[in-house]
Amino acid sequence: MPVLPSLQGSTFDEDIRDRHLIYDYAAQDTEGNPEKWRYEMWFYNEDRINYAIHGGPMAGRSAFQSATYQCIRPGELWQCNWLEETGTVCSLVFDISRKHITTLIAFSKGHWEKNTTARGDKRNPEDLARMRSLAQIGTQVDRILLSEQAEILEDFRGPGLNHFQMSRSGAE
Repeated sequence: MPVLPSLQGSTFDEDIRDRHLIYDYAAQDTEGNPEKWRYEMWFYNEDRINYAIHGGPMAGRSAFQSATYQCIRPGELWQCNWLEETGTVCSLVFDISRKHITTLIAFSKGHWEKNTTARGDKRNPEDLARMRSLAQIGTQVDRILLSEQAEILEDFRGPGLNHFQMSRSGAE
C-alpha cells in the first residue's frame, strides 16, 4: 500500500515512527457504570500500526493493519487511519503535547454485534478467518459510530517488553 499522503520531509520519524502508547478510555459498561478500556498502539512504521486491546467490549484483540498517517501540526498532532479485516474503519488523532488520543471508529455491524468473534490474534489463521467473516454481516450503511477520547498513560519507543505481545516479526 503506498504511503499517502507522502511523509517525505515530514517530522514522522521524530514524532511517530516506532512510538508505543498505552492509554485508557474513560467509558461506560452496558449499565452506564464507569469503566476503563485499556488500549495499546504501536506506530510501527509509515504504513503499519499494531495494537492490542485489554479492556472494554473489544478486549482480547491484537492486530496489525496497513495504515495511512498525516501530519496535522508537526511535533504536536498526527492522524492515523486504517481499515480492519472486520470491515471496521478507524481514525485516531494523537495529540503529542497534551498526551491525548481522540478516535472515531465506524464499526461494521458484524464487529459490533459479535465482538467476541473479533478477539484473538490475526497472525493465527483461524482467528483471522473468523475476524474476516464479520465483514460479511450487514452493509456499508450498517455502521455503529463510536467517538471516544483517552488519556495516555505510557509513551515510549519500541514494541515494549511486558505490555505488547506482538513481536517485530509479527508486524512485518
